[in-house]
Amino acid sequence: MKKKLIIIFIWLLLWQGISLLVGNKILLVGPWETVCALGRLAVTAEFWQSLGWTLLRLLLGILLGSGLGFLLAYAANRKPLLGDFLAPAVHFVKAIPVVSFVILLLIWAGNTWVAFYVVTLVTFPIAYLNLLNGLSSLDPKLTEMARIFRMPGGRRFRYVELPQLRASLLSAIGLTVGMGFKSGIAAEVIGQALHTIGNEMYRSKIYLETAELFAWTAVVILCSWGAEKLLKWILRRVSR
Repeated sequence: MKKKLIIIFIWLLLWQGISLLVGNKILLVGPWETVCALGRLAVTAEFWQSLGWTLLRLLLGILLGSGLGFLLAYAANRKPLLGDFLAPAVHFVKAIPVVSFVILLLIWAGNTWVAFYVVTLVTFPIAYLNLLNGLSSLDPKLTEMARIFRMPGGRRFRYVELPQLRASLLSAIGLTVGMGFKSGIAAEVIGQALHTIGNEMYRSKIYLETAELFAWTAVVILCSWGAEKLLKWILRRVSR
């Protein structure tokens, strides 16, 4: 822990030093200016409203996209024909640029929940492919042993399969949360939904409030980190 704090402190010093060398607060601000801007934002109702609405849409999208991906991956592993049927659609969704999703969804559904839809579509193939890869590497001997002892499906998944899948699920959580937040914020910036972090970031850019832009960026990074840590902690507790 002490080592990590020292490394973070060194990077903050480098950031502050580069900011001083640039000498232009419009182009680049340092960590101190960012913290001050965050303090000014945090005492306003608009800050918490934007943070709340953005987190709601992004987390719901991550949970729905990941959950759907996990369920279909498990089904595809049990029924190879279903996996063959889903493969083109999954790879098609995975390959489409985020901006294409955003533009199409703005036309179809408006901008209010565009981030939720985009995050769901972005996280689905990541979760699906990660779990499908993990399921293909399960130890068949352990699965067969569970069947011989007539272990119920739920207990077999909980005590035999889930511990083996933990690495794949942890990797999926890291990727889905990271990509979910990135794509969701990008969707908000493009879609300009009111009372969202993306809208606030766009306004900071318009008015050349670089410190506020950095402050909102820091908020997104912290929220993404916190959500990832929480979901991984829950998984580790469940898969013991």
